[in-house]
Amino acid sequence: MLEKLGDIYIMSTDILHEQKNRSLLQIAIFASGAGSNAKKIIEYFRGSKEASINLIVCNRQGAGVIQIAADSQIPVLIIEKERFFNGDSYLQELQHSSINFIVLAGFLWKIPETLIQNFRNKIINIHPALLPKYGGKGMYGSKVHDAIIAAGETESGITIHYVDEHYDNGDIIFQAKCNIEPNDTAETLAEKIHQLEHENFARVIEECVSKI
Repeated sequence: MLEKLGDIYIMSTDILHEQKNRSLLQIAIFASGAGSNAKKIIEYFRGSKEASINLIVCNRQGAGVIQIAADSQIPVLIIEKERFFNGDSYLQELQHSSINFIVLAGFLWKIPETLIQNFRNKIINIHPALLPKYGGKGMYGSKVHDAIIAAGETESGITIHYVDEHYDNGDIIFQAKCNIEPNDTAETLAEKIHQLEHENFARVIEECVSKI
């Protein structure tokens, strides 16, 4: 059962206290949807001596990632648009949770400048295409796969990159590719992309945080 502490929904104050005192690099995962990538990342870092998932940040009440966080006893911060874009961008809550690094895992809002300035080169995103192709504002999820299939591309993939002030523009960290067969649809392509995400994202996150 989640309890509310300000804007943070937690399992218990003891759990939050325990996480804040771990001598590990603390990661916040920002997610908007079902949370399949978040779940893989949480599982990967469980027991890690390098980093800990200390907070889930979500902009949608009822999103599947909230239950994943609850099952893993990880605090959840529910954010609202006005404060995120025109206020302090929840910087205080992130600092209170000792966050050192931010991972965007299916988070559909643009990251405001306040967070980029305070976490320069410490925010990474995963995009379901081979950037710089099929990126930019409005290009996410099924819209990306629809565009790739419609264009008759023969390959697609994932891009993990640092986040800057522009959509899908930061320095590329890692890419992985998959072939697109003539009978593939946006749905079957999405399955291939999810597999690449689950195989690679957590490992690349670990490589990034090990450099901090």
